Amino acid sequence: MLRQVKTENGWVRGIEAADPRITAFKGVPFAAPPVGKNRWRAPQPCESWAGVRDCSRFAPISMQWIPGLGDDIYCREWHVDPDIPMGEDCLYLNIWTNAKKANEKQPVLVWFFGGGLQCGYPAEMEFDGERIARRGIVVVTVNYRVGALGFLTHPEITREQPDAPANFGNLDQQAGLRWVQRNIAAFGGDPCRVTIAGQSAGGGSVLSQLACPANGGLFSRAVVMSAMIFDPYRRREIGRPELLADAEKKGEEFFAFLGVKNLKEARSMDAVKLQRSYEKYMETHIPFFTVQDDLFCIGDPIALYRAGKCVDAVMMAGNTGDEFLNTIEAKDEQELETEAVRLFGDLAGEFLALPGSREKAGEKEWAPVSGIECTVKAVLGDKAKAGKKGYCYRFDPDIPGWDHPGTFHSSDLWFWFETLAKCWRPFTGRHYDLARQMCDYFCNFIRSGNPNGKDLNGEDLPKWEAWSDAAPCTMMFTGQGAVLSAEALPPLKKFLSDRIADRIRSL
Repeated sequence: MLRQVKTENGWVRGIEAADPRITAFKGVPFAAPPVGKNRWRAPQPCESWAGVRDCSRFAPISMQWIPGLGDDIYCREWHVDPDIPMGEDCLYLNIWTNAKKANEKQPVLVWFFGGGLQCGYPAEMEFDGERIARRGIVVVTVNYRVGALGFLTHPEITREQPDAPANFGNLDQQAGLRWVQRNIAAFGGDPCRVTIAGQSAGGGSVLSQLACPANGGLFSRAVVMSAMIFDPYRRREIGRPELLADAEKKGEEFFAFLGVKNLKEARSMDAVKLQRSYEKYMETHIPFFTVQDDLFCIGDPIALYRAGKCVDAVMMAGNTGDEFLNTIEAKDEQELETEAVRLFGDLAGEFLALPGSREKAGEKEWAPVSGIECTVKAVLGDKAKAGKKGYCYRFDPDIPGWDHPGTFHSSDLWFWFETLAKCWRPFTGRHYDLARQMCDYFCNFIRSGNPNGKDLNGEDLPKWEAWSDAAPCTMMFTGQGAVLSAEALPPLKKFLSDRIADRIRSL
């Protein structure tokens, strides 16, 4: 087993995983600590070390809310440990490998966690890479700066470092990808077969990396889970980058909120105090996210991907059944008709004539539709017309538990990583069977850019066809297993998906 490996900065010693055929290397530095003068700077080169560095424990998570203090579903699910180490010195990654020698050239998965670019960390228990590594995949999970320390912009920062004025968390991810190119072969990985994947803001980060002009050659496959979030009714999308000049004004407001006069004072502020102040700031202000700086980010990533102005990568994308359902709110039929005219103009009559458009979902809500599903299918449909394959899924099994949560946002993570045994929920055999299937599809895609192939029993998985408007194939992950749906979009979803496609093309 590869228990000790030489990286570009020195030797690291991993630890056997629960399965001793797997070695886990935790807390491997890929950049210098982003502290002091390196706060709000692009990640700097890591210093080398003498001897063998112990990499048996996760490094501190990036500065964020203290996990595990609430009673929301995510604190019940995996943000369970208020004592998890946290600090500004956080630029470390983790590797799981079953390679016995460095020359095995196994395919590589690089994973970006979600959390709205405000929280999250690779040490979350659902992200254990062991089950994927068992299948001959080298798994890399990359930590990155979040919140104010990861995404603040300010005019003084721009003046001081015009070559990298923003998006420091995204630049951390990029630095992790570049580290993989230089080092992963020593862990048995193939730098020519890298897949990037993420969920929620991690999936948004995948889109951002796809659309970055400097990222050619860093990866060739992409998995975007629950991250193409357009509202099918209103001109509103989550994750569209703000212009740098507008974001800088928010940075000035934040400095005033902190009571600091300049960048030097802000860089000298205690990290914990800064983070807790940011949490207070967010009670009345919009948080910091990826911005269009025309360097790392040159526009809306979804639009750039759809147009082919991106890294050439085949994509798998989809959603869970119950997340982010979008509706029209109206107190009666007359208000619904007024809203339809406002939203769709001359097409309002066509919308109102569609089956489901007048279907009541709640006391004041009509026509619930997944904006993510409509967006994914709009984008993959346009890519198919350009000759690019993409694979679409929908995660919709029953999720057990006293809280009856449905397929809530992020519930599929236990399944993709096949880590259900770590969850408190009373999953049964068929859930484990589904997780095994999903992990098999995931790993097949990582190997070849095609999810089809054998399962762990050596039998063919149910055939998963690529999505196109002509062949609208969606892999449905149900409580009874994977089932391919080849049905055309229902009229209402088709109408809304086409409207989203029009909006994306106009960006």
